[in-house]
Amino acid sequence: MDERKFFKESQSSKPANLTCPSCGQSDTYQVRWIVRTKRKDLEKSLRDEDRRKFLQLQSYMVRQDDLVGCKNPRCRKRIEITSLQSIVFL
Repeated sequence: MDERKFFKESQSSKPANLTCPSCGQSDTYQVRWIVRTKRKDLEKSLRDEDRRKFLQLQSYMVRQDDLVGCKNPRCRKRIEITSLQSIVFL
């Protein structure tokens, strides 16, 4: 199954409030996401099995960033994003 036949892919960024574990400073960071929206129509050359799978699919977002850099100029350590889900259904 090739997902490109079923989804349109785009990129988006959403704000997230994260706290640095090293310095304790909380700030808003832009986290990048890949947005996969379900296509309105199918290609005519698909098999019946693929058509059944298409009916069950739904749009979703996948988090692209796992790490962000702390905005505090004295810290600048990497913050691992653990508080956000990695996949979100729309």
